[in-house]
Amino acid sequence: MITRLGSLNEFCWMDLKTREVSRTAAFFADVLGWEFAEDEEDWRRAVRISADGHGIGGVSDLSAGIYPPGTPAHVAYYLAVEDVDRRTRAATDHGARLVVPPFDAGDQGRVATLLDPGGAAFSLWQPYGFAGWHHPPGVPGTPYRMVLACQQPERARQFYRATTGAPLAHADFVTAPRDASGPPQWELVLTVDAPPARARPVGDATWRLTSPEGLTFRLQLPGT
Repeated sequence: MITRLGSLNEFCWMDLKTREVSRTAAFFADVLGWEFAEDEEDWRRAVRISADGHGIGGVSDLSAGIYPPGTPAHVAYYLAVEDVDRRTRAATDHGARLVVPPFDAGDQGRVATLLDPGGAAFSLWQPYGFAGWHHPPGVPGTPYRMVLACQQPERARQFYRATTGAPLAHADFVTAPRDASGPPQWELVLTVDAPPARARPVGDATWRLTSPEGLTFRLQLPGT
């Protein structure tokens, strides 16, 4: 059985964007057991993340010249669609702001980056040679669900449905605290056997883990 995350019209991949690649890798390796290694099949020698042998993400160095100065550390998430150009038009027609227009990422896929009407960043991914997450459910440290906390969760839910043409079955839209600072951000829920000591509870059987650079993930026990 393969997790539904990674299916068409669901989130399918993540990229940790950091200025402290070694420190970030050491933190998540220690706390979650993630493995970080250069992808020897990638001419860029990109760093890939795996959990129990399953690929779950990549790492990008914000100090590289391709990123604007001052770009904060964040996790970029990719939403799988059948046609990036068509779905980009649908997103902007429903109030999204285009940040990076569609382009081909080599032979791996086609991608565009946008801000939804509430200000949350996301990327659309049309797979060519790379589809993203593909792992059995329940493996510790692997993606389980997505969560977007925002001021208008039902509006956000309808926006993503209009963008992809289907409901996001493995995403939750929840109301953010009124005193929340900054724009809303998607968060990935990871399956864990037990919450690490550094995680802080945010609900029933749910915790939040924050790296020293401010990258956050939600953690959840299997079957909850």
